[in-house]
Amino acid sequence: MLTQTLANISQAAESGKFCACLGKRPIAAGGNDVPKARVHSIRKGLPMTGYTEMRRRTLLAAAAMAPAMFAAGAASAQSACQMSASNGKVALVTGSSRGIGAATARRLARDGYAVTVNCVVNRDLAAGVVKEIEDAGGRATWVQADVSDPAAVRRLFEANERAFGPVDVVVSNAGIMRLATFRDMTDDDFNRMVDVNLKGSFYVLREAARRVRDGGRIIALSSSITLLRSPSYGPYAATKAAQELYANILGKELEGRMISVNALAPGLVNTTLFTDGKTREQIAGFAARTPHKRLGEPSDIADTIAALCSADGGWINGQTVFTNGGIV
Repeated sequence: MLTQTLANISQAAESGKFCACLGKRPIAAGGNDVPKARVHSIRKGLPMTGYTEMRRRTLLAAAAMAPAMFAAGAASAQSACQMSASNGKVALVTGSSRGIGAATARRLARDGYAVTVNCVVNRDLAAGVVKEIEDAGGRATWVQADVSDPAAVRRLFEANERAFGPVDVVVSNAGIMRLATFRDMTDDDFNRMVDVNLKGSFYVLREAARRVRDGGRIIALSSSITLLRSPSYGPYAATKAAQELYANILGKELEGRMISVNALAPGLVNTTLFTDGKTREQIAGFAARTPHKRLGEPSDIADTIAALCSADGGWINGQTVFTNGGIV
């Protein structure tokens, strides 16, 4: 059915007779050195809500991307415990003991990747993510490393290579958030965000640029706060905006290697990073601001990452993909 639908779309586009409306929704851790990284091998026709003329090239591009989007949707509807056969590829996800990082590690494992899970202090949680993956038939290991320490980041990548070989996908997800107005922001909180979010991501992306195999993917986690620009989020938003610049420029620097580099900018996601310190009423108020009247889930973000990592996601390069349910 999907094949026939895509064929019909393409045929209509070629004839110039197709009308459709596509929305603007995009496709889709302190300062002390960490001891030598420790490796533990305990291992989701186009919907039409209105009509406007679409140019032939735009429609053909939508038809070309549809298989990846349909595949991502179908996969996310499967049981989280169902693993695909190994695809012979390796993924490393920083900050993946919980939240978006853990969901991404699980999803990539389901897609056949051998996955290195990373944590700073949540060793039990990281081991739990690995156990889930292994119990479902996947391959995973976990490594403790603080991304704000460049030597620890190097050891993280070396540990991944000892466990599984060269890396194909790197997701720079580790990050922290400290909120305060400019007047009230402390030096310690500001410096810590810079150390983890700004410097830490740079260290991860630098190693990725040196080590990711040709044809691979590199993804840096930004945030839709770069567009929302809410009070008290200033320094945090600045560290996240840097991810978008990192991705765009690194994508150009890796020319000729078929490595696609992108930033992903989630919106309001149901993780402790967002919900901690907020009342139920405040969280409900934020959810009500989204067109879908709900918070995003970590799996929503992981599904988009999986689509970018797929064979059909390679042409998306140097971009910022806003995965926020339409809040901005």
